[in-house]
Amino acid sequence: MKKLEQINMKIRSFVVFNNVLEDDVMKAFLNMIDIKEKSDIKKVEEYSNFTRKLLERSENFSDYIWNLIMFDENIYVRKLASKEIISNMIKQCVLHELQTLQEIATITSQDIRNEIEYNGFMAEWSTNIEYDFNEMYEERMEKLFTVGYGIYSNNIMFTYDKGKVVPVKYPDNIKLSSHIGYERERKRIIDNTYAFIKGKPAANVLLYGDAGTGKSSTVKAIVNEYANEGLRMIEVRKGDLLEIPKLIEELANNPLKFILFIDDLSFAKNNEEIGALKAILEGSVTAKTSNVVIYATSNRRHLVQESFSEREGDDIHRNETIQEQISLSDRFGLSICFSKPGKKEYLDIIHGLLEEYEVKDIENIDMLAEQHAMSRGGRSGRTARQFVEYLKSVE
Repeated sequence: MKKLEQINMKIRSFVVFNNVLEDDVMKAFLNMIDIKEKSDIKKVEEYSNFTRKLLERSENFSDYIWNLIMFDENIYVRKLASKEIISNMIKQCVLHELQTLQEIATITSQDIRNEIEYNGFMAEWSTNIEYDFNEMYEERMEKLFTVGYGIYSNNIMFTYDKGKVVPVKYPDNIKLSSHIGYERERKRIIDNTYAFIKGKPAANVLLYGDAGTGKSSTVKAIVNEYANEGLRMIEVRKGDLLEIPKLIEELANNPLKFILFIDDLSFAKNNEEIGALKAILEGSVTAKTSNVVIYATSNRRHLVQESFSEREGDDIHRNETIQEQISLSDRFGLSICFSKPGKKEYLDIIHGLLEEYEVKDIENIDMLAEQHAMSRGGRSGRTARQFVEYLKSVE
């Protein structure tokens, strides 16, 4: 009992890894080891509650605690990421708290059952006595600028929702190797992204052109390709453009690189969102940090929709107004057009996908592919993939 009481006091004195205490499993653990003046029935109940919560996530308590440590966002990791000087006191806190967590991680089911007067069946968990949390954490911190910390360490794609960055539960895992065609266009984006990852000057990118040509999937594939080198993507909806400066400030000291992705971007008329995006692209009071770039897709080269009636309006400085409306797209350092493929390019995509999906030879495949494209409104990479996926499904 004395050992459990000491551990209870140690963990409640945490300064660096105190977020660990907010985890549901750890809360149940603390309740379980606080056994003073509890009946055996209460002890069994709290033992079972902890075991149930743990087994829902992992059967190994040591592994579970290590994952909490590995993904924890704390004062130490934030200072390390921003290259601040870390005091000896904080270093000592990290050392002693990791030692305590390791001590907890080796507590077995039997250690707890020894304090309970009950001989019936009780579920158990496993531990790993070979772990050295201090050594493992030091190795983890050496990779901080490629693996990150907090939610960014075990997720690649995110959305920005109601002022919060939220991990995508089921991200698109598309790979660059699955893209066929548009090699020249894609290479320009890859080169820009690679320069960004390596800390070299990189441009904000606008991918524009016909629907279904692979603009959005190209960005996602590039993020997947370079995730292991510290690249992440946060999708920002058009309605949240005014929040981007705040988001950039939040990411400023993060060791990873972020693409802020705006999909299907266009504006019906001049409004405050256009002004906000212009300021972000060119720099405003809040300068764009070196770890953030903006990639946007659009079906339009000029992002602000304009009617002939607007051109014939009564604006005295009409030409200046028109230039102001079309200048938004020019603020992207790199604009790349994805146009509908010609017949040859379309059929090349078809044959490449047939090989990728391992579809058996089909007579008159080119004619069938063309007929499918015409029935779906024209040739595109999306149309080609839908056609080949249909062929695969009916084999």
